[in-house]
Amino acid sequence: MTALAVAGAVTVLTTTAPAEAALVAAVEDEGADCPVTLPGSLTANSRLPDPFRRIDGTRISAKSDWRCRREETKKLAERYVYGEKPAKPASVTGTVSSTNITVNVSHNGRSSSFSASVQLPSGSGPFPAVVVLGGFGADTAAIRAAGAAVINYDPYAVGREGTPRNNKQGAFYTIYGATSTTGLLMAWSWGVSRIIDVVAQSGGTILKADAMGVTGCSRFGKGAFVVGAFDQRIALTMPIESGSAGVPIFRGIPGEGAQSLSSAYGEQPWLGDAFGSFTGNPNNLPVDTHQMVAMVAPRGLFIMDNPHIVNLGPKSASVAALGGAEVYKALGAGENITYWSDIQNGSHCANRPEWSTPLQQNIQKFLLKTGNAPGAIRISSRAAGNLAEWRDWQTPTLSDGPSTPPSPSTPPSPSTPPSPSTPPSPSTPPSPSVSPPPTGSGCSATGTVQTQWATGYVIQPVTVTNNGTSTVNGWTLTFTLPAGHAVTGSWNATVTTSGQTVTARNVSFNGTIPPGGSVANFGYQVSRPSGNTQVPAGYTCTAS
Repeated sequence: MTALAVAGAVTVLTTTAPAEAALVAAVEDEGADCPVTLPGSLTANSRLPDPFRRIDGTRISAKSDWRCRREETKKLAERYVYGEKPAKPASVTGTVSSTNITVNVSHNGRSSSFSASVQLPSGSGPFPAVVVLGGFGADTAAIRAAGAAVINYDPYAVGREGTPRNNKQGAFYTIYGATSTTGLLMAWSWGVSRIIDVVAQSGGTILKADAMGVTGCSRFGKGAFVVGAFDQRIALTMPIESGSAGVPIFRGIPGEGAQSLSSAYGEQPWLGDAFGSFTGNPNNLPVDTHQMVAMVAPRGLFIMDNPHIVNLGPKSASVAALGGAEVYKALGAGENITYWSDIQNGSHCANRPEWSTPLQQNIQKFLLKTGNAPGAIRISSRAAGNLAEWRDWQTPTLSDGPSTPPSPSTPPSPSTPPSPSTPPSPSTPPSPSVSPPPTGSGCSATGTVQTQWATGYVIQPVTVTNNGTSTVNGWTLTFTLPAGHAVTGSWNATVTTSGQTVTARNVSFNGTIPPGGSVANFGYQVSRPSGNTQVPAGYTCTAS
């Protein structure tokens, strides 16, 4: 399959087509040899930075360019958001048993150590494994039932909470100093990388270093997100309800009513010290979290979110996922990302039945390498972000050819900010609106193409308007798909197809529309032949 499954889609599990093992890197940072010159000054930008635009202003054109563009993103995120993640220390040793992992680190005359417990699944190894931060992440019973081991990692042993920024404590700061400007999230990430070092050195008789996942919820969800973004040996990253300083875009948090950036920065030294300059003006950041989502690409990413708690910033998180998914698509890996906030239970960090199947499928695909289920974007109508409102750049079609390095005639100047983007004007939506439809029985409908790629597109929202003088108590839309197109997913409507004709009927909560009013929460995704850029021409609306 090549289409990304979206809310309402039937997810298909294919056990005969193994996932690509090559997604996981053999090293922590594949782009470590890429030269990066950071900008000398920053320019405010209310839109999300273009993930495809290099610091020197040129855009990447080949998939092979992503390696060094990712390294630029990494360096920007370290400088301005999280603090530096040091490379592997001079000496990392340890042991791996069926119940425990020990890690011993020495660097520049300083030494520290920590350990993590191990719970194996039934059967014979070696096993893939999921690192669970703080014992608080995806359902560990489900992880083991799926065939993966659980590594219980205590982040506080590596970076302790409750300490001032000028006196940080834990194994990381024992090595790099209590006044290190690196925040706890990056310190926790460093600790997981050292665990992977030890597993890799152990010979792979118990655990597989090339089949490692990571998960965590709440503050540990923030940590899991950073772990996966900054170590390319992680095959599957699963942050849950991470909130501010996690997945949600920094630029969206102030307008959503989520935990403020200043609060997240001050609550604990999670973020790097340098981020303190941006808590009141995130528009000045040269990077945002959609790019950290992109740093995980093309590896497996399963983001679980909660639309019932505004303080978590779920709307901003959905925008981050949609923005990062554009990089996944450009790399030909659109099926490897899942974002799921379409859940019923509102309590924080509870196990959700809606996540059970995709959790199993992601473990099978990326850790066991026995499945190939497509990713899913299931965004709750309670907290649906609109990527079109946040970007003024378009997703390029990246070639499979050789890398095209930055032009030597336009090197970055230490005193000049990166060249401005030249996509369509912010006043022009990056995706075309579907043309106005014919009307009938007092209602009409229009749809907007939110995002599209070579073999598919998402139309969201479809706005249904009551043009009559009486209340609409139910609506039905019909529309025709271009030849070769097929609906692969839909949300907030009951959708049926007959040939190329699609019928969409309201669900219980969006059928009533007062005179002159509208509802705008129905959306759907379509697959199409590569190169065919058509979209549905319009909708016929019938009210009841």
